Amino acid sequence: MKELLMYFNRFQALPKEAEIAITEICSTLSIKKNENLQSIGHTCRTIYFVKKGIARIYYYKDGIDITESFSTENTIIARVESLFTGTPSRKAIQIVEDAVIVAINAHKLFQLYDTFPSIERLFRKIFERAYVETVNRIESIQFHSAEERYLALLQDTPNIVQRVPLKCIASYLGITQVSLSRIRANIK
Repeated sequence: MKELLMYFNRFQALPKEAEIAITEICSTLSIKKNENLQSIGHTCRTIYFVKKGIARIYYYKDGIDITESFSTENTIIARVESLFTGTPSRKAIQIVEDAVIVAINAHKLFQLYDTFPSIERLFRKIFERAYVETVNRIESIQFHSAEERYLALLQDTPNIVQRVPLKCIASYLGITQVSLSRIRANIK
């Protein structure tokens, strides 16, 4: 749980009692490449921390697999629209390479908010950051070319091309694999 607590400390330090309370509601999972952590139609009740590996959120549109986001080591991943509304998600979380995941029971976490306001504050900051990242992603799609989005992805996650199938990267960028190949050829 050391990595998880270090991640939390990037947002704010927690009192020792709060750290202990959070670790008691966590479990560690080892998930193989290409397995779904959560399937489409699942109601999200867990917040995940990627300790090792890569996960992606994806959905199907007109029968085509579309990648919404990637989460690499030391990041949180969850289907928050499902988590906060209690409704099944139209999206899934898939493991892209063998991973070690820390699962945080959301129901128990939310119960800790009353006992530890610092935990509630911490997760407010985490969810605020995720919201800003979502807005930035939407604006990137609206205002930047596919090549600019690709270069930004490489800057944010330099080794992603070696770790994630190109079809997932292309769908994340909103382009075809052929277009991605052209962009990559022009950049080299």
